[in-house]
Amino acid sequence: MSKRLSKKDSALPGENSLDRELSDAVVFFHTAVAAQLGMSLADWKCLGLLQRHGSMTAGRLAELSGFTTGAITGIVDRLEGSGYARRRPNPADRRSVIVCPGNLVRLKKRIRPVFLSLHRGMQGVTRGYTAAQRRIIQTWLAGTAQVLREETSRLKAASAKKIRHER
Repeated sequence: MSKRLSKKDSALPGENSLDRELSDAVVFFHTAVAAQLGMSLADWKCLGLLQRHGSMTAGRLAELSGFTTGAITGIVDRLEGSGYARRRPNPADRRSVIVCPGNLVRLKKRIRPVFLSLHRGMQGVTRGYTAAQRRIIQTWLAGTAQVLREETSRLKAASAKKIRHER
């Protein structure tokens, strides 16, 4: 028989309903953006990394995204096929390639209305805060992003260790 959690018990790590609601909303929003572009969420997020960081090796894209190099090959294949990325030889290492952002003008034209709408909505949210309060929120968001990156690295390392141990 399952036991109902009391209010005290519901404060377990990861049980904050607002944190979970925000996380879900962000993931589902980006999934919808990706679908509108005819790509997967993984493809969309890797394209975002290319857009923000510029050209990089496929290995670096794997590091930044957390995907395996094998998964990155498929992602880059799809992005290249849609014109959003292109490969070029790596002059420093013949065994690797540089992945370059492709037609970002076309991408920006397609996503501009979506993000303009989001921007307007978010302006409505932040309008009620002072500049000092917005800085506090930005500090919290930056800290949250850093913790998430660290926890992602920790989980990946634990998974890799588990896989090595199982062999």
